[in-house]
Amino acid sequence: MEENDLIPYKQQVIEGGKRLLAEGLVARTWGNVSIRLDDTYMLITPSGRPYEELTSDDIVLVNYHTSKYEGSVKPSSEKELHCEIYRSRKKVNAVIHTHQMNASTVAAARREVPPILDDQAQIIGPNVRVADYALPSTKKITRVTVKALKGRNAALMANHGAVCIGRDLDEAFVVCQVLEKACKAFIEAEFLGGAKSINKFEAYLMHQFYLKKYSNKTKSNKK
Repeated sequence: MEENDLIPYKQQVIEGGKRLLAEGLVARTWGNVSIRLDDTYMLITPSGRPYEELTSDDIVLVNYHTSKYEGSVKPSSEKELHCEIYRSRKKVNAVIHTHQMNASTVAAARREVPPILDDQAQIIGPNVRVADYALPSTKKITRVTVKALKGRNAALMANHGAVCIGRDLDEAFVVCQVLEKACKAFIEAEFLGGAKSINKFEAYLMHQFYLKKYSNKTKSNKK
């Protein structure tokens, strides 16, 4: 793909980074956003650069099979996590790593979030697991996070934050929003005696219905 052809896709990533800030999902340069381009490449936000100052030259093209990139701009330090998600989840085309407040609070407590809300079960899956703690940018954090994501669209990262995925960037942001809502409800329900979970089998069925039918109907209604 020629450089000029990449510009619209790079702009998507730039807008995703700005949206992270606008929605309070990160502060300063924390977190990262990527999208899958094709069977080989992804575009990802750079390391340590303010989202509001990003240009297309700052967005990094990475081969997610080899993790190699070209140019002088370094990709996000969590690029390996993004690469492994794209390698292992063929239908995922967008990845967002956040430090959103309520999700980070639950991650610090290392508490799995059961299916306590309908939209959580539908959009994220039967529960939200917590990946074991690992130092950032290590092979371990990639391994444990991808494991926690299995069959889910979000996972908490112990004492760190969260990762949310989707079939496109809009869906990944919806996952972020629903995760934050579910974590807030989970925290506040603790003061009322604890959240009461939806039956896990019913939660699984709702998630499958969303993936296979509901979300496709929503897209067709937009045409």
